[in-house]
Amino acid sequence: MKTPFPALIASIAACILSLAAQAAAAQGAPAPAQDEPDTVILSDTLHYDDVNKTSTFTGNVVLTRGSMTLRGDKLVTREDAQGNQFGTATADKGRVVTIRQENPEKFETIIATGLQADYAGSSGDITLTGQATVTRQICGQSFDNVRGARIIYHEKSGTYEAFGGQNSAAAGGRVRSLAQPQSRIDQAIARCKAKKADRS
Repeated sequence: MKTPFPALIASIAACILSLAAQAAAAQGAPAPAQDEPDTVILSDTLHYDDVNKTSTFTGNVVLTRGSMTLRGDKLVTREDAQGNQFGTATADKGRVVTIRQENPEKFETIIATGLQADYAGSSGDITLTGQATVTRQICGQSFDNVRGARIIYHEKSGTYEAFGGQNSAAAGGRVRSLAQPQSRIDQAIARCKAKKADRS
């Protein structure tokens, strides 16, 4: 099955790393390469701790980097003594963290949700915890979807795991995975291309 995870996870990791780069820039470190997209973060408050190397954004946090958008209620990034980057996005009660990645060339949108999203630079793992979902849409129509209590992507090995549990997004606390045939995805893309051509 072609999963939506690699593109999404790469986007999350890039976001977290760019936040750390912003913190480093504040300390006079070199700026990132020019071809990398800017990271813009809107929040109600920002607290930067130079001693502990942490940045805390709170209140209606919206992070945009290129075609990726992360929304949550709190975002904390930090760096350990070895220079590894870590990030945690959380949501208030009754809400979820939402990560949306647009890929206009493929008419594709990847949407991930969870009560919490974590990135660990030391292992390269990204974890969505609590009511975790990852969905791939083509032209606004959902195709591939994974639901569980926790979804972990292991960046170094290119593998992922999904776990059921008490706080699963799937019924009965199970893991639920849905994959559409590639032929249906190809048909949806063809319809989108035709609509786009008609508008031109």
